[in-house]
Amino acid sequence: MIEFNGVSKYYQGRAAVDTLSLNCPQGAFMVLLGTSGSGKSTTLKMINQLIKHDAGQIRFAGRDITDIDPRQLRQRIGYAIQSVGLFPHWSVARNIATVPTLLGWPKQKINARVDELLHLLGLEPALFRERYPHQLSGGQQQRVGVARALAADPQVLLMDEPFGALDPVTRTAMQQEIRRIHQMQGRTIVLVTHDVDEALRLADRVVLLDGGKVIQQGTPHELLSQPASPFVRAFFGSHEPGVRLLSLQTVAQRMRREVRYSGESVPHDLTLREALSRFVEFGVTTLGVTDAAGQPCGVLHFNDLVEAP
Repeated sequence: MIEFNGVSKYYQGRAAVDTLSLNCPQGAFMVLLGTSGSGKSTTLKMINQLIKHDAGQIRFAGRDITDIDPRQLRQRIGYAIQSVGLFPHWSVARNIATVPTLLGWPKQKINARVDELLHLLGLEPALFRERYPHQLSGGQQQRVGVARALAADPQVLLMDEPFGALDPVTRTAMQQEIRRIHQMQGRTIVLVTHDVDEALRLADRVVLLDGGKVIQQGTPHELLSQPASPFVRAFFGSHEPGVRLLSLQTVAQRMRREVRYSGESVPHDLTLREALSRFVEFGVTTLGVTDAAGQPCGVLHFNDLVEAP
């Protein structure tokens, strides 16, 4: 879907991105991870030609992006950023409808799409359609920003530190929403972050950058369990790889199918890392597990967290 082959970008003779090669298959959730100045955002912005690359080749859906008109390319790519950038004097509905309106969609189709996205992101259309950005919380603004990026049903969604300004609770909720959208729609997503836990929570493929170069890329499990260098090991935390590995699996993957249980319970889609915190919080060695409908569906045993699956 997206391929970088030996791509470089220079500023005043210095390489911000240096002979970078990577591949993001269709339907993947790829996270570009690294410290400030590692080349993450530059890499992301080169995909939709907000920044032009100086060397190498970038291909989108099999075509060299230099052969695609930038406006047509951006119509196929949604873009969400940390600052959201909503138009302050436009309603929520009008903000979301920005790109479909530019594309000349019929009004009825636009209205239906706005309502569909508001529902998808947990915002009741009757309550939020006619509100203005200043009437929304930070988390609600971010949801509207994501809805706007998705409005024209793009093939790819690019996200540049989209949740960095949110409080921890709202940030976690938005991460869950984006993961849910990815699972429901199979959309290709490329997200930039410097947050290790966010990357592990969301990605099925991680690209770790430093100094504009790819240091290692692969699944979260591969980077945690098979670090390619001391830098990778240190970046992910040399003293807590085991705990972080727990964040890659859910309770449903380790629970036992025992339905009879009385005591504290956790949802089936909780990560094992979060479940570990619940074990400590409640001072127990077993936790009941509930399904999406809140019904008992199993039991998680503390010992099963430390034993190989």
